[in-house]
Amino acid sequence: MFSRWLWYFAAALVGVGLAAAAVLGLAAALVYPTLPSLEALTDYRPKVPLRIYTEDGVLLGEFGEERRAVVRLADTPLILRQAILAAEDERFYKHGGVDTLGVLRAALSNIVSGGVREGASTITMQVARNFFLTSERTFRRKLNEALLAIKIEHALSKDEILELYINHIYLGQRAYGFAAAAQIYYGKPLKNLSLAEAAMLAGLPKAPSAYNPVVNPARAQLRQRYVLGRMLELGYISPDEYERALKERLRVRHSPQGFEVPADHVAEMVRQYMHQRYGDAIYVSGMRVYTTIRRDEQLAAAEAVLAGLTAFNRRRGYAGPEAQWDLPAEAKAAEALLDERLPELQEVGGMLPAVVLAVERKRILARLANGEEIELGAAELKFAQNFLSNELPPGKRLRRGSVIRVVRLDGKTWQLTYLPKVQAALVALSPQDGAIRALVGGFDFSQNQFNRITQAWRQPGSSFKPFIYSAALERGLTPASVVEDAPLQLDPFETGGVPWEPKNFDGVMDGPITLRDALRKSKNLATLRVLQAVGIDAARQHVARFGFDMTRIPPYLTMALGAGEVTPLAMAAAYSAFANGGNLVRPWLIRRITDQHGRVLEAFQPPAVQRILDPRNAFIMTTLLQDVVRRGTATAALRLRRSDLAGKTGTTNDHRDAWFAGYNPYRVAVAWVGYDQPRPMGGTETGSVAALPIWMGYMARALRDVPDQAYPMPTGVIVRRIDPASGRLVAEGADGMAEYFYEEFAPAEPAASAGPAEEAPALEPAPSPTAPPVRNYGD
Repeated sequence: MFSRWLWYFAAALVGVGLAAAAVLGLAAALVYPTLPSLEALTDYRPKVPLRIYTEDGVLLGEFGEERRAVVRLADTPLILRQAILAAEDERFYKHGGVDTLGVLRAALSNIVSGGVREGASTITMQVARNFFLTSERTFRRKLNEALLAIKIEHALSKDEILELYINHIYLGQRAYGFAAAAQIYYGKPLKNLSLAEAAMLAGLPKAPSAYNPVVNPARAQLRQRYVLGRMLELGYISPDEYERALKERLRVRHSPQGFEVPADHVAEMVRQYMHQRYGDAIYVSGMRVYTTIRRDEQLAAAEAVLAGLTAFNRRRGYAGPEAQWDLPAEAKAAEALLDERLPELQEVGGMLPAVVLAVERKRILARLANGEEIELGAAELKFAQNFLSNELPPGKRLRRGSVIRVVRLDGKTWQLTYLPKVQAALVALSPQDGAIRALVGGFDFSQNQFNRITQAWRQPGSSFKPFIYSAALERGLTPASVVEDAPLQLDPFETGGVPWEPKNFDGVMDGPITLRDALRKSKNLATLRVLQAVGIDAARQHVARFGFDMTRIPPYLTMALGAGEVTPLAMAAAYSAFANGGNLVRPWLIRRITDQHGRVLEAFQPPAVQRILDPRNAFIMTTLLQDVVRRGTATAALRLRRSDLAGKTGTTNDHRDAWFAGYNPYRVAVAWVGYDQPRPMGGTETGSVAALPIWMGYMARALRDVPDQAYPMPTGVIVRRIDPASGRLVAEGADGMAEYFYEEFAPAEPAASAGPAEEAPALEPAPSPTAPPVRNYGD
């Protein structure tokens, strides 16, 4: 009897199965002809963003609706392909689009759970869903997905399907495709992924939000370990590789830009040009722009600006924690809170967020957003000592749960810092053709998009003086000419009716002084007399050659002390004329533009240079500016151990702006520090203190492999020996220093037995028009 009933039951099951198969077959027959065309797959044209690269091919920015990078399957690392198959579809190369075993497993699970809880999507089915269907969990959608998968398998090869999947799948953080995800999460191309990183990315398709390593690092790690385990089971990796991958600490990027080279201001400059030239198509067509920026130099510039602002913070003292979290005393509860809230904190301008775990007698323990625990030493406790007192309100005290900012400038030691209100910028050019090699327009683009290199019109202070001295050389003065560094009486009509008593930055007056020493020491009173001797009109005509906007340069004596307005980019172009022997260059940024297939759409050549200076002028000015580095206000630059550096510091009235503009024959760079809304930075914040170290930080790396270069002396320059104090010639064989003169302005060589042949020429002041009430002093 039992056998008979068992036979009836089996027959019934077979009947139901045949009936179900018939229904499914009929449904498939009716639905299959209505399935969409596969043209979107066979003629795959994804929305690819505009991508911007350095000259040496490193991605520095992108703009588009979707962050996507299309790669060929052959260019995808084998370890990543294996991780994807292990995580999503181990039988991909064996089934015909629908994995029957997987479907039966999912069906059983759904029957037991009483609902649609588990899918059985193969990679091909996921391609079908992502291109043509929604993600709703219904029988009709699942049927369409299965039929589309079969249709796709008949139209495309397995490798073509996998390539579509790798390029199209959404992986969180606006990343579409694994190439974009590798760049966003790890800041590297696919080919450089480690096994651990590949497994992490391969775990994302199942639930990009739930397993996002930025937002949910703990769940992402669990998923990664699952993928690694599946790879081990399938024989893709060895036990040793498995263990090493489990132990590898992943460096997930928490910065919103996520590019290897921080150059957001550069990227925005390019985007503006591209949108004006090509319109909205740039956001979806995959165009590529290659700039004149060089990776290492841009990194050096960004790190130098960060170091400069960190040093500024140190000089001012610690400003206190950003926020306070109440960390539970119980360890698991504290870990849960940190895992939930730490990923929400964003890196800003290279300053990393962290939460204090403990404040001890000799150290501070803190945790970064990526889960790494760090130690801040005794120096940081001293820096923060004003915020350690128990007498402070809990909201201001540095304690367990404080949200702080840290930096590691030397790659070893962590420093406590805070987000600065002051700004800094740096630009570097090739003085030969004007190519922009590095540009940092401010501390952090995500906080403020204002580009201080191209948009900030600021007073240059004493960094403008070289252009006045250059004009003096053209008018027949020499480095040995003597001028009085003494009080200067100005009539009220020369100051716009407002009394103005100019003075030296250091308050010291040296009396008679040569032009060389006046510039080396940045003497304001002597410089004003030099301008009087040249004449305002003649000086303005000379300054105009350097490309400045003369509507912003006042036609008054105050021009000599940098009372006009310039941009850092204009200053860099102007200083290039001294570095290259007298030519004005026009800064340029874009080298070529291609479509997504590499076909060149536009190619750019350096703008034509214009001769603006007698080469002798540029040479002698360079010797004067080398003295600023060797014996003047920029001697800190001697730490770079080079003899070819030249430049000038600048500090405006009330220390509102700090500058250093300098160069060698290979590179010219300008650094600036100040508040966006001009206000005093503090009495010690001069060009030599605030701006020069930023310039040095950049140049140290930019010139690392560049040999010291001499400046060739042009024809028509005569060398005479002079008394450096008086500027007078000395007899042959007598003590003195070599000085350079235009041939036509050089004094006659004295006889060997004679004393000084002649005195340095006196300066005859030229009439000056009325000056405005601007008090601008420079260092």
